[in-house]
Amino acid sequence: MKLKNPFKDLTKFELGLWITSVVVILASFVISGGEDILTVIASLIGVTALIFVAKGYVLGQLLTVVFAIFYGIISFIFKYYGEMITYLCMTAPIAIMAVVSWIRNPYEGTKEVKVNHITKKQVYTMVIVAIVVTVVFYFILEWLGNANLLVSTISITTSFVASYLTYLRSPYYAIGYSANDIILIILWIMATIESISYLPMVFCFVMFLANDLYGYYNWQRMRKRQEG
Repeated sequence: MKLKNPFKDLTKFELGLWITSVVVILASFVISGGEDILTVIASLIGVTALIFVAKGYVLGQLLTVVFAIFYGIISFIFKYYGEMITYLCMTAPIAIMAVVSWIRNPYEGTKEVKVNHITKKQVYTMVIVAIVVTVVFYFILEWLGNANLLVSTISITTSFVASYLTYLRSPYYAIGYSANDIILIILWIMATIESISYLPMVFCFVMFLANDLYGYYNWQRMRKRQEG
């Protein structure tokens, strides 16, 4: 069976956004001294995942799982235990669940996922679980001696909300991830102050923010098209 190049499905804007993301990350890698290859690999996988998530393609969720593993390792190295636990124990598993959900809910036989409307019950569940997760992880991270405790705790909250909404196939997943991107930009700026080798992670999440904002815009277009 001949495999189709998924990049051929990207519009000119999407391809341009992906190329820009790659160039920015590679440039920051060079500026930082090019010492931490794991960081740049994770960043490149991440922005590639997001452009396909923005398209509503299952491939994006598969790459999200891979990114979560790399990012968890990087977070462990810098003692961002909250990020490590979040991505390895929450983001990755929910992404796997999202893969199954998206495969089961394609839009009219296409590679595009069917956009979903979330219910009030799902919103209430999300809020309650997010509060519980936030409180529990705050004390866990405090006990572990997590670096930048408050910011890391907030990151866990936004990560959970974003992952949950992604699983539910809601356009608002992108808003959750955009909030998380802002938190992580702050978090990795703090890390970069200590070691310039983490600069690519700052630019990684800057480009994540750009991709997630586009994702929200495109999913709204997808919804209108699918319901029109």
